[in-house]
Amino acid sequence: MFNLFKKANTKQINVNELDELIGKIDLIDIRENNEFAEGSIQTAKHIPMGDLLADPEKYLSKDKTYYILCRSGGRSSNTVTKLEAKGYDVVNVAGGVMNYQGKYRS
Repeated sequence: MFNLFKKANTKQINVNELDELIGKIDLIDIRENNEFAEGSIQTAKHIPMGDLLADPEKYLSKDKTYYILCRSGGRSSNTVTKLEAKGYDVVNVAGGVMNYQGKYRS
């Protein structure tokens, strides 16, 4: 009964730990079009959250790992939880684009 209130154990990485992984991972920026137009992290593929959640099989494969990025980490955390429940291997990028201080800003 108390498992209803147990938080999911989602995988997570801090946004400032991404630099060594850029070009080696599938990074997805789920922000809205206007937010993405202001800049992101190089190699990030833009798929708005609503599109991704509405039809994940169109964008994702269950045999790959995806790193999910948003502005601050809130939307990506929620998205990761929902995608994990559907069987996808996803990692939340905590801190989001607004806290990124690495060398791969686009």
